Amino acid sequence: MSDTQTSASGVPYSITTQYIKDFSFENPRAPQVFAEMQGKAPQVQVSVAVGGGRIGESIYECVLELKAVAKHDEDILFVAELSYAGIVLAHSAIPDQHLKPLLMVEIPRQLFPFARSILANATRDGGFMPLLLAPVNFEALHQQQNAAIDAEIRRLRVGAAEPQA
Repeated sequence: MSDTQTSASGVPYSITTQYIKDFSFENPRAPQVFAEMQGKAPQVQVSVAVGGGRIGESIYECVLELKAVAKHDEDILFVAELSYAGIVLAHSAIPDQHLKPLLMVEIPRQLFPFARSILANATRDGGFMPLLLAPVNFEALHQQQNAAIDAEIRRLRVGAAEPQA
């Protein structure tokens, strides 16, 4: 998967490698869970996060973090955690204003189908129905992460401006 692509902002890049950075599947109540859950659908909570950074000159890593926790009532049925990463080779200097959207939106969008498949196979192989994650709006996720960072910065500034007693 090393074909050169162009980002929305015109930056040429390639995803040279994709890999599982970390993976865990826990089925803490096996085998009892399978007898108890016949025909019952668990409640599944999914969280998604994206990170990344420079690892060399014009080489970046993008890491897609997925976590799924399935419960029935208060009982945990399974926990699946996946860090799926891609190495991105920039074919020209990336202006700072284009780097974050590339690493936090465009690359995760391309990595997501592979990570989704890994989680679906793991949950199926763990004895449950395959977990088929809905598509993720990585642009909205990026905006939420930026808003949270901005709010934390504002909070720290306000706290620093308060007089000390």
